[in-house]
Amino acid sequence: MLMTSPFSVADTVLSAPLNVTIRELGVNSAVVTWEILEGDPVIGFAITQQKKDVHMLRFIQEVNTTTRSCALWDLDEDTEYIVHVQSISMGGSSPPSQPVLFRTPKESEKMAAKSPDEVTMEEVGQAAQLRAGELIIIVVVLVMWAGVIVLFCRQYDIIKDNEPNNNKDKAKNSSECSTPEHPQGGLLRSNV
Repeated sequence: MLMTSPFSVADTVLSAPLNVTIRELGVNSAVVTWEILEGDPVIGFAITQQKKDVHMLRFIQEVNTTTRSCALWDLDEDTEYIVHVQSISMGGSSPPSQPVLFRTPKESEKMAAKSPDEVTMEEVGQAAQLRAGELIIIVVVLVMWAGVIVLFCRQYDIIKDNEPNNNKDKAKNSSECSTPEHPQGGLLRSNV
């Protein structure tokens, strides 16, 4: 005679997931999160997603996981959805959770509600173009400064080369007017 435990895994009734919420709601995506009762032998979850006024369902099932969230993707903007979550164990599935109703925002609403720290992929592309434009401006300014420095150095060399000639000419002109008593020039008064 085979004896079985009065509480086998197959007989364990799972409770429905609790606190089912929608987070990170986007125009085309959302994340569903939930909690389970401690002690429930949960090995996975099943999610049903349905547009409010349409009878077609999307069914997502995942086993061998302890995760308590799931990303919903490919949603239509400005559309109401209903979501149910079920826990899965070796003995079967729990009853569905309470339905959660949510609406995806319009693109314009999402952009208006976006925090200043959020960055969209379109803005990343614009930022890359802006960086390329900034880089071009920086390179042009650096090339112009290099040109100014080169011109300055050329002018400085010309001035420097002419300076000794000017000193020789000045020395020559002043020596023509000088006398042995007055080496700086013969027209200076003496204090005799």
